Amino acid sequence: MEELLGRWLVDPTVDKLLLILGVLVVARLAVYLLNRYLARDIQDPQTRYLVHKFLSLAGYATVILFLAILFRNVLSGLVVGLGVAGAGAAFVFQEVLVNCAGWLAISFSRLYAPGDRIQVGTIRGDVIDISALRTTLMECGVWVEADLFTGRIVRIPNSSIFKEPVINYSADFPFLWDEITVPVKHGDDYQLARRILEDVINEIVGDYVGHAKKAWKDAVKKYFIDASLIDSAVTMVFTDNWIEFKVRYIVDYKKRRSIKDRIFSRILEEFAKTQGRVTIASGTFQLVDPPVFQVQVSSSSPPGQKGSNL
Repeated sequence: MEELLGRWLVDPTVDKLLLILGVLVVARLAVYLLNRYLARDIQDPQTRYLVHKFLSLAGYATVILFLAILFRNVLSGLVVGLGVAGAGAAFVFQEVLVNCAGWLAISFSRLYAPGDRIQVGTIRGDVIDISALRTTLMECGVWVEADLFTGRIVRIPNSSIFKEPVINYSADFPFLWDEITVPVKHGDDYQLARRILEDVINEIVGDYVGHAKKAWKDAVKKYFIDASLIDSAVTMVFTDNWIEFKVRYIVDYKKRRSIKDRIFSRILEEFAKTQGRVTIASGTFQLVDPPVFQVQVSSSSPPGQKGSNL
């Protein structure tokens, strides 16, 4: 028994297996400690995520490099065999290869990155992770309105970028144009209403305009697009029922819902201060000048007697 154990301990294959196991444990422990003590002091979420991914990839690369050096003599004889087996593997694992190709396209073309809000096909959400096979999103929309999270985590294959349109809400130009409609009663002071709307918009979203103009200039240099109106605008149209103001403004893509709430709240507050000079119109209808109706009532009076007219 002792002789058998001694032979097992001096077997080169066993030594290599133990060495590989030791390297895996050390690499795993090193990545864990670096993530825990190095990344914990990083406050920015995106930087912390990138450091975490870099350390993980560095750990995998170190293990692969060590294995290549350890088995370099064996690998040299397997080159021909691997070439033959590669053709069959490419057919069997074609979906995996397409997903990896999608990952390379995402990484090198900057199609999107962690933290971006994207829509792939009908799925919309914030990118929280990108792996070699899948992109993980925190879903937005569906049964909730606007840009609120649903709480569901969605994983989509990277091959989807070759099959579905990819909409990026934040790359190159992280702003959106939004619009609200404000109906005002006919006969109200429409000039005062316009001034109130312009003041409210400038008060709430005025800070975004400067940043948006700079980002738009950078986008114009990169893409074939024309200059556009970045400043907020208030336009007016008539309808049969009221005076309709269209308020167009630019906003951060992640704050569209909250900004719209603030705008509507401030508009109601300012309209209330006008003491009835400007009021919100509603879908109620008033009969202003009704025509005169003539109604003839028939009764069971004797023949020859006419009914009364009202």
